[in-house]
Amino acid sequence: MAIEASSASGRGVEAPGLNGRYHKTALGAFMVIVIAHWAEHLAQAVQIYVLGMTVPEARGVLGIPFPWLVTSEWMHYGYALVMLIGLIILRKGFVGRSRTWWNISLGIQVWHHFEHLLLLIQKLAGANLAGKPVPTSILQLLIPRVELHLFYNAIVFIPMVIAMVYHLRPRPAERAKMRCSCAPVLAGV
Repeated sequence: MAIEASSASGRGVEAPGLNGRYHKTALGAFMVIVIAHWAEHLAQAVQIYVLGMTVPEARGVLGIPFPWLVTSEWMHYGYALVMLIGLIILRKGFVGRSRTWWNISLGIQVWHHFEHLLLLIQKLAGANLAGKPVPTSILQLLIPRVELHLFYNAIVFIPMVIAMVYHLRPRPAERAKMRCSCAPVLAGV
């Protein structure tokens, strides 16, 4: 499962095993990470909007036993980086319509990653954007952080799911270009 950077050839990141025979397994593992992250944000939203907790009290599921996770910019940045790397590495396994939707998700995640990098830099430098009392992302100047994270996760997740549906249901021309066995084999195809 070698991963090779080949910028000289213009092909980008190659992960032959992950985009070939292990693509389905890698996508499954990646989706477990994505769904677990979603569960944390949804739990926090329920804590705030249903249970009436304040934002500092609403720490999701993992934040209850490990409160430092919620306030750690490193943890949030780490997840954004894992998402970005996963979207990049698994990208070559998608073709046709599924690649288009995967690219949309990747493009949005590039911005989401940038916003988390900006938050981390502010935390490390001890200087916050626009004189705010806490690290603040650009869009957070307009949208509160909890709602912004739900929004970001949704707009990255929705095209990712569309990509996976198209990936599992390729047109014949797309199936012919696939290097993985993610799509079920249809009788007579």
